[in-house]
Amino acid sequence: MAASLSPSDMPPALVAHHGSCSLLTPDGELLTLSSEDAVLELRQWPAPLVVHAPLTARRLGLPPLPQPTPWLDLLELFVFALPGRTMPPTVRGLAQALELDDNRIGSAEADLLPELADILLDRVATLRATPAGEEMAALAVRMEHAGWAWGRSVLAALGTGTSLPPEALQPGDAIRVWRRLPKWEDAAPRPPPANHPVSAADARRRLGEILGPDAETRVGQADFAGAASAAFAPRLVRGDPHMVLAEAGTGTGKTLGYVAPASLWAERNGGTVWISTYTRHLQRQIEAELGRLYPDAAERRRHVVLRKGRENYLCLLNMEETVNIAGARGAASGSLIGLSLVARWAGVTADGDLTGGDLPGWFGDLFGRGLLAGIADRRGECIHGACPHYQRCFVEHSIRRARDADLVIANHALVMSQAAWHAMDGDEAGDEDNIPTRYVFDEGHHVMDAADSAFSAELSGLEAAELRRWLLGAEGARSRARGLKRRLDDLVVGYPRLEAPLEAALQAAHALPAPGWSGRLADAWHSTTEAVTDVATEAATETAEMPGDHAASPPSPLALLGPTNDAALPNPTEWLLHLLGQQALARSTARAPAEGGHRPGAIECDLHPVADAVLPAAAGLARALDRLAAALRTLVDRLLERLEDDTAELDSATRERVEAGVRTIRRRALSRVDGWVSMLRSLGAPADEGATPQHIDFIRLDRREGQRAGEHDVGLHRHWLDPTIPFATVLAAPAHGILVTSATLRDENGRTDGEETERAWEAAEARTGASHLPSPALRASLASPFDYQRQSRAFIVNDIPHDDIGALAGAYRTLFLAAGGGGLGLFTAISRLRAVHQRLSQPLEEAGIPLYAQHVDGMDNATLVDIFRSEANSCLLGTDAMRDGVDVPGRSLRLVVFERVPWPRPDILHRERRLHLSHGAPGAYDDRIARLRLRQAFGRLIRSGGDRGVFVLLDRRAPSRLLSAFPEGVAVRRAGLRDVARDLAAFLHGHENGEDGIPSSPPALS
Repeated sequence: MAASLSPSDMPPALVAHHGSCSLLTPDGELLTLSSEDAVLELRQWPAPLVVHAPLTARRLGLPPLPQPTPWLDLLELFVFALPGRTMPPTVRGLAQALELDDNRIGSAEADLLPELADILLDRVATLRATPAGEEMAALAVRMEHAGWAWGRSVLAALGTGTSLPPEALQPGDAIRVWRRLPKWEDAAPRPPPANHPVSAADARRRLGEILGPDAETRVGQADFAGAASAAFAPRLVRGDPHMVLAEAGTGTGKTLGYVAPASLWAERNGGTVWISTYTRHLQRQIEAELGRLYPDAAERRRHVVLRKGRENYLCLLNMEETVNIAGARGAASGSLIGLSLVARWAGVTADGDLTGGDLPGWFGDLFGRGLLAGIADRRGECIHGACPHYQRCFVEHSIRRARDADLVIANHALVMSQAAWHAMDGDEAGDEDNIPTRYVFDEGHHVMDAADSAFSAELSGLEAAELRRWLLGAEGARSRARGLKRRLDDLVVGYPRLEAPLEAALQAAHALPAPGWSGRLADAWHSTTEAVTDVATEAATETAEMPGDHAASPPSPLALLGPTNDAALPNPTEWLLHLLGQQALARSTARAPAEGGHRPGAIECDLHPVADAVLPAAAGLARALDRLAAALRTLVDRLLERLEDDTAELDSATRERVEAGVRTIRRRALSRVDGWVSMLRSLGAPADEGATPQHIDFIRLDRREGQRAGEHDVGLHRHWLDPTIPFATVLAAPAHGILVTSATLRDENGRTDGEETERAWEAAEARTGASHLPSPALRASLASPFDYQRQSRAFIVNDIPHDDIGALAGAYRTLFLAAGGGGLGLFTAISRLRAVHQRLSQPLEEAGIPLYAQHVDGMDNATLVDIFRSEANSCLLGTDAMRDGVDVPGRSLRLVVFERVPWPRPDILHRERRLHLSHGAPGAYDDRIARLRLRQAFGRLIRSGGDRGVFVLLDRRAPSRLLSAFPEGVAVRRAGLRDVARDLAAFLHGHENGEDGIPSSPPALS
């Protein structure tokens, strides 16, 4: 080895499981200890060698490690040695990434860690004489000074000391990676696309070219490509796009099936097709599959762009400010170490994506999510052309690449937001959005969910306080927040016509919640509760002393308090939020904040009938917001006037800044304020009895992340009753062609007659917005090629008590052990997931089955799935995000266990949609949602022709009418836990032993 850990300095190596540890002592002795004994042993030796230090500390029951961590975390060394690469953050995942063979990896215990460290240090040493080596040396010196545990070993591998010669790259320059990144250059605008069609035969032929002559033949894939081509026909009538609904069973190969006509249309017409997904998992899967179409990475980068919202990317200006702050603190700094590793990654990243790109998803676990949040544009404060790093900006680069790309892979939220912004801005939208004419919506069963989020409005404490911070910037607290005045700065200074409306807007912004609003609301609710109690007691006493019938009708305690504004609430927004919170608390049975209630989403109530004190408070806030909107609108108009009047004086960079400023004010401020005013002005309008409402208005009290105990956010929420109406109006109608595809577009309820088939398609059209378009959608259905009768089994366990957590955990333990791991446990509530995990982790670890869990392990979902995929015998617990969009073929996923029927959450939104959109059959509406969710969960199980798996539902109350959710041929049997465990073990392990069809499949339940 060119570099290695010195034997004299050999630290202990540690791998922590749940309740036990593998420990390699400095003397080379490999021990298996309890967590408690391992902690005692570690006190005798220097900081250990580990993989994923924060998770290791949690499993040992230790408090969070300080920053910089004193432990030698191999993940930190991996990011330094191999930036821009990802891998599962486990011993096995690291060993596989370093290309060790399975025999050497073995059980991946602590004795493997020194070898992995040597390999990584050897990689560092091989770069010593390269330009990368110079950068690494400079960064390592900076990190060593900041207290990096690996500093001395890395510097030894690079053959340098803690100081560098004057002619070398210096540490202060090395971390300022923005100085070395390439600049983008603008090109001429792309002409509008032509309208040459793509026939079904063309699409099939392109698919064959992509697959190649030796590819596996998938039944239905060519048919799917032919059907998808209809979405790329020339539009005949404005406002009437070609819409194709294509349901493609799991394994059809729908990704390349729609890529074939999409890529061919883009090539022929010089246009861009936007492919939209609901989950990040699928975005990256599609990007990877496009390697079949563009095998050369450079060519793929020219033709394919992955787009996300700005908040997902590294902001170079925010990084510069963070680096300066961290440097000013001096001495040891965990953030400086993390920033140095970000600088190392930023020099090689493909697109600067901090979330789900080539920065490992576990990076935030090591250095804190706050580090990544601080260097992204999560506050919406981009200053565009005024930024000194504008021409190196990752976001701007991806926007420009997307203008000339053939295929853009985005997500539903971004696609719908862009369409809404374009509709709002009209001809002044600029070309940032590059509004497409052709869309593919994969995971199309989520179109309604995404539209519900994109087109809803929320006037809450957090939203309003965020707008105030965006307008005013930091107000006394230590913060890097830049206000509107600072961002516009030289564009308005010296121009009185611009300065006046800007100052008016900033003054009007004081009507929004001031810093500390959450605590003031909590205090006000607590005070009101105490006051009402006192007044009620006094009123009851006085009433009891009244003669005659007066004792039967005591005065209202709230009426006795009166509507006077609390002096502790300094502005109209806080006063209205206080009153809305009072109404929610008064009408809810949930525990109030003052009583210790803090469950997220725990308190919700209808807006109507509106409490008397709310209406004047809403009117007062509406007037205040009108003043803010008027000032901002004047500012926008005068900025546009300056563009027109000062044409000869403005250079292109300044023009672009003005345009970006106008666009940002409209999108981040005016659209939000206008929506709030509309909500507030409609509060007093009485509901039209018997009419179907267009919107659903309600109040919600939430405990949000970052709020202290007793503090809640309160908000007035407005959702479309049918959110596919704005989706169809804003996005679909202006498009020329749209393909919506999924494995679960339609609900299957077991009936096969023509009337029922039509009903299923009509319901799918209603959920995707197709029913709101002039022409009917083209329908296509392609069956899965899998033999579910041979490859799968399904069971309902009928002897597990409904609300017994101990019995539920015992059932999961029994089933996971019977399968030997490879199990995905799905839950409908986070609280039950955590309770089961607490009881399950140690018994499984003792049996050699690692257990991971969403909402427990502190890792993002993509990282958890990567670990699960790489550890063939591990198990994973998760909620909705794991129910669909997760692709784990092979033995790593051979068992899915669902704790109960996934009925829709019985909240106000569901109540109103169930009432008005169910066509008189609310029960059938609930059933349809549950069946589709069961289909999505089952769809995780069989992902290839060689897979074999078992689906288990632990809900004995599951009605038989829901079982048509499973694919044709899947046998569903109700049995006790013991019999289910025996039969699934025989089915799974019999297959591994060369047997087939064990046990024999019973008839499906009707």
